[in-house]
Amino acid sequence: MKISIIVPLLNEKESLGELAASIGAVMNEQRWTYEIIFVDDGSTDGSFEEIKRLHDLHPSIIRSVSFCRNYGKAAALSTGITKACGEIIVTMDADLQDDPVAIPEMVRLIEIEGFDLVSGWKQKRKDPILSKNIPSKFFNTFVSMVAGIRLHDFNCGFKAYRAEAAKSLEIYGERHRFLPVLAHWNGWRVTESPVPHHARKFGKSKYGWNRFVNGAFDVLTLWFLRRYMSNPMHFFGLIGLICGFVGVGILSGFGIEWLITHELHIRPLMLLGVGALIMGIQFVSIGLVGELITSTGGKGRDYLVRRTIE
Repeated sequence: MKISIIVPLLNEKESLGELAASIGAVMNEQRWTYEIIFVDDGSTDGSFEEIKRLHDLHPSIIRSVSFCRNYGKAAALSTGITKACGEIIVTMDADLQDDPVAIPEMVRLIEIEGFDLVSGWKQKRKDPILSKNIPSKFFNTFVSMVAGIRLHDFNCGFKAYRAEAAKSLEIYGERHRFLPVLAHWNGWRVTESPVPHHARKFGKSKYGWNRFVNGAFDVLTLWFLRRYMSNPMHFFGLIGLICGFVGVGILSGFGIEWLITHELHIRPLMLLGVGALIMGIQFVSIGLVGELITSTGGKGRDYLVRRTIE
């Protein structure tokens, strides 16, 4: 069995040698064939030169991709997964906070228990409480409610995948935070495993408070796309019908009043009725356009297949 270790990094020169050594110790103890793919996401501190030095020492193990500029973690993970040759793919950060000793248990859950994705769970985090631990708990609770899958730590970059599951995921933008969600929605079996977590030894974190706010919007976007991508009329049409009924109801009342009194005065409520009716027509039109786009683009769609018997 071959294991592919994918390590996205940005300015982590000091930690790369120690990380490669600790990964090698675990892999050699298990007698696994492995590769380490460092994906340099536009580092400016000499990280690529350090990776090249490690490659010269272990040319059959160390591989690398170096971006011209910083594209983000999702791009780095997507590139690494595409180039991975292992039957099982492990992703982990380069800051030495993830401990490779957890890899054998993750692999066991995939090989023996039959899971397709194992997400790391940092039970005892070595991060600042106010800036990371508390916001992370709220974020994970919110994502669990929206996604329909209960995990304690969606943000943990330490994960193990069955290769076909990892390669089936579309990773771009900020989707790397929600790979367990995407895998679960696609029908892959997802679980979590407690992993050791260490304090950062070098440098500083690349993430701030804004990632939690952005993450909340991202997961709502993913939920909307999953639920209404194939039938947008169910969403826009419902809103359009509600607005339309409100508008017709209000205008009908004014129409009856005009028939009885032969007087019609423009009031704010009448303007609200006209606006609601116009919005209803617009939402239904958007739904129809969405259905046309979906029906045109849905032809020849690829469906995920877990296994076949021929």
